[in-house]
This record gives sequence, structure tokens and C-alpha cells, in this order.
Amino acid sequence: MNRKTRILAPIALAGAGALAFAGCAGGSGAPVEENAEGNASVTLMLNWYPYGEHAPFYYGVEQGIFEEHGIDLTIEAGQGSTKTTQAVGQGQVDFGWADSPAVMANIDKGVQVKSTGVFLQTTPSAVQVFADSGIEAPEDLKGTTIAVSAGDAPTTTFPLYLEAVGLQESDVKQQNLDPAGKISAVLSGQVDGLIGFAHDQGPTIAAESGKEMNYLRYSDAGLNFYSNGMIASNDMIESNPELVDELMQATSEAFSAAAEDPAAAVAAMEGKDPQMPSADVLQGQWEETIKLLETEATAGQVPGTNAAEDWESTIEVLSGAGLSAEGATVDTYYTDEFQPE
Repeated sequence: MNRKTRILAPIALAGAGALAFAGCAGGSGAPVEENAEGNASVTLMLNWYPYGEHAPFYYGVEQGIFEEHGIDLTIEAGQGSTKTTQAVGQGQVDFGWADSPAVMANIDKGVQVKSTGVFLQTTPSAVQVFADSGIEAPEDLKGTTIAVSAGDAPTTTFPLYLEAVGLQESDVKQQNLDPAGKISAVLSGQVDGLIGFAHDQGPTIAAESGKEMNYLRYSDAGLNFYSNGMIASNDMIESNPELVDELMQATSEAFSAAAEDPAAAVAAMEGKDPQMPSADVLQGQWEETIKLLETEATAGQVPGTNAAEDWESTIEVLSGAGLSAEGATVDTYYTDEFQPE
């Protein structure tokens, strides 16, 4: 029996017109409804407004990958990983796409969700500067002014990065700005660079300025932790494991397909959201995202395959930075029940 048959079997057992799943959509214990074709109507809230990282979801819908797994997927914009995590925990949406540090911090606070698989496994955290800035290596950061956003994971772990490259916090002046303000400050020359996600702000700045960007990646200094991935509520995982599994398998297939044809994947996003960046920015963002889909422990495996040692490393880094609880174990935050095949 294939996975789609496993999902649709409860329909036949329950009788014509019955709901396919008993998940948490719309609140704990509420049913996940079917569309006219008998597929589960599923909502996925992103971590932010759509950008290049999200191309696989739109491509997967266009190519019928989610439909093949019995899923009618609706993609919703988010307003930050914390809000997405809380929306999933409260049953306002079926699934979420969120940054692991935010997910872990919310779980520590009692939000009833778990990661079902991280896809961005190499952190995109990086110091981002213009290629002509003269900042080519970490030691060149000494005496510079870098824009940060207090409280986010790249900023909170920046001291760990500086320590890893042999610098002191006092070697770099940090200017606290919101995400949009950071980009504006770099473009106007008010700061020498910014801290953020290399697959997000960098391509945006490059497109607006017409200049190449240079990335001093945390991972190049040996500092790595998990980033964005799929989350589900504990209720959904308990009551609807078949649906969770199908979504994970479909998402993995969609990421593989999008990596094989980046241009087609980005084209599938056209016109889907008024806040979406231009096509060339989306292309750059998705191509940078492809570089983040594995670690040494998961090299050669399908997207979304998680390794216990990477989770352990993530917990060690983030707890050391005060972003997650000390003494937590992997199963506090993640279930390996839905590893992609």
C-alpha cells in the first residue's frame, strides 16, 4: 500500500462524504477537510512573506507533487517564525515553516509543537558585506560597524562566531536596526555590513545595488545550527501521523525537484504574492538556499533527512547562547517518525 492509499483508506472505512483526517486544523481535535477530489485540504504558514527559499512549495503544488500525496496545499505568508510556531500550536493552521531557534524557544515556553524535519540544515547566518568593501576574511571585521537585529538567532550567536574566528565583541561595533533598516543602512553606506541570512538579504542587496556580495558564513568558522523546517502541533502528530508523513515526503520531493530545475521552481512563484521580490532576487535566494540543504552527516540523502548529531550540535550551540533551555534532549524538539524516504 502506497502512502496516498494509506491516507485515503480512512475515507473508505468511514463511508462516503466523511472527513479524511481528524487533525487539529482550526483548533485541537477539529477535522482536516477534503477538497472535491478527496485530497486533504492543508494550510501551511511560512516563516515570512514568500521569498526564494519557499520556491519548492509553489513548484510542488504546480507540479502536482503534493496532490500525488493526497494533499491540497494552501500556502500562507507568515510574520516571523515565532508567530508561525504559535499559530501552529494554537491550531490556527495545520503546519508551519519556521526557524529552529524560534521553534525551540517556544517549545521551552510550553507551545505544543515539534519539528518534523529541518530542511535548511547549514545555518544561513552570515556577516554580509559588499565584495568591494575590503572585508574578505573574518579578521577584516575588526574596527567595522555591522547592523544587527537584537534578539534574532544570527545576532545572539554573533559573539560565538567572533570567538570562533579569534575576535572580541569589542572589535566590532554593532548597530541595532530592524530587518528593513539593516538593508537600507548597508545600501546607504551607514554601516559596513549586516548580520542575517545569506540566502535572503544578500541577493536583495545585490539586486538593488548592482554590486556583488561577500558572505562571512558562521558555518565556515565551524559554527553551525539548524534553521528552517517543518513543524506540526503535538495534536496533529498524535491524531494524524499519516498526514504528517505525507506532507514530509511531498516536501522532500518538492525540494529535490526544485533543486534540479531552479529556474522552473522560481517561475512557479510568479504572481503568488504582492510582497514577493523580483524574479532575479528570487532566483538568487533559491540558489543560495540549495547550498544549505545538508550537512556532512546528511550529505547525499534526500532533503529533510535529519541526523541526531546535528540536532545535538544545534541544542549545544543555542543553549550556550541562551536561545534554548539547558539540558534538553533531541526528542524535546524533534520527532524522527517522519524521516523522508
